[in-house]
Amino acid sequence: MSRALAMLIIGLVFGGGLGFVLAAANNVTLDGHDHATDHGPAAMESQEVVAHNHDDMLHLPAGPDAPTIRARLVPDPVSGWNLEVITAGFVFAPEHSGHDHVDGEGHAHLYVNGAKVARLYGAWTHIGSLPEGEVEILVTLNSNDHRAIWVGDKAVAAAIKVQN
Repeated sequence: MSRALAMLIIGLVFGGGLGFVLAAANNVTLDGHDHATDHGPAAMESQEVVAHNHDDMLHLPAGPDAPTIRARLVPDPVSGWNLEVITAGFVFAPEHSGHDHVDGEGHAHLYVNGAKVARLYGAWTHIGSLPEGEVEILVTLNSNDHRAIWVGDKAVAAAIKVQN
């Protein structure tokens, strides 16, 4: 009987892990939302950003307390690239992701050539590899409720072009 229980537990662990890997590979998340199509650069350019609640962006007034973003990309000495996101008037708050908006906090979305590849919950992230040729890295600031943050008529975003 204990061997059967052990086999059941092993099956659940490996089966759950395989399910998680398959879900992650297909942009499925526990919140039931497809993050591959969120707030892409084309939407940023057309000012038609689709937020989690699919109806608006978070517009903030310009001023000294408005959030800003800069980014820098450096080759990793072992492999890939390291991306640093520098913000002012904004702090990363991963513990509040998916909750109501709070002024000055949230997370970032990372795009490579227009495709969303990750959420960022801190200032540094590693990018394993990039496509060959000219690559555009775009980082957007997003509120806890995933709306793209805009100040005035511009998305709070940083773009970097790199030749890979």
